Amino acid sequence: MSAHGPLRVAIIDDQALMRAGFRALLDAEENIEVVGEAADGRAGLDLVREQTPDVALLDITMPVMTGIEATRAITADPLLASVRVVILTNYGLDAYVFEALRAGAAGFLLKDTEPAELLRAIRVAAEGDALLSPAITRRLIGEFVARPPDRSTAPGLESLTRREREVTALAARGLSNDEIAVHMVVSPFTAKTHVSRAMIKLGARDRAQLVVFAYESGLVEPRSRTDGGRAPGQ
Repeated sequence: MSAHGPLRVAIIDDQALMRAGFRALLDAEENIEVVGEAADGRAGLDLVREQTPDVALLDITMPVMTGIEATRAITADPLLASVRVVILTNYGLDAYVFEALRAGAAGFLLKDTEPAELLRAIRVAAEGDALLSPAITRRLIGEFVARPPDRSTAPGLESLTRREREVTALAARGLSNDEIAVHMVVSPFTAKTHVSRAMIKLGARDRAQLVVFAYESGLVEPRSRTDGGRAPGQ
């Protein structure tokens, strides 16, 4: 978020009605500014490069360039390092979720998300926190349960200190920095520092990628192996 103005958001969706609905909702917020709209992934990428918004809302399936392709291009551009991508989908969890998270998406929201939750999600993403709607989180964890850890896709575990492994595991359970601090009996600043160092060592763009790493590396095992498939806190 800009230190001198409102949170800037780009809306990229091939459905005009969806774009209009998102814009009406965001325009009603005093501290959020819609910097532009685009109807396909390529135009959306151009918009993001031109405006450098704080958050880009991307539909996952679009013509010309998909949301995943656009996400990959955005996160690969050093000039767009401050942009957080939130994928919007009608479909919940599918094969695209993992690919987009690895590409650098800050998270996912279903398009039928309540307006208040969408507004909260935009602010959460802008702050660099992982963002997955409860419905997607439950299915995401379930998918990790269904397959064994693949350490080849998540190198770098050995580079983490004991404390950094602990905070990474707690972040994967959905704990905030404040909650991690309470659990570890440290200050919130110390918890945040450990999380940040873990992200740097692992090359994680944000907490969403840190969560993916934790499960794929086998650092944590989904609780749903023993609790019937529920995600933490659900």
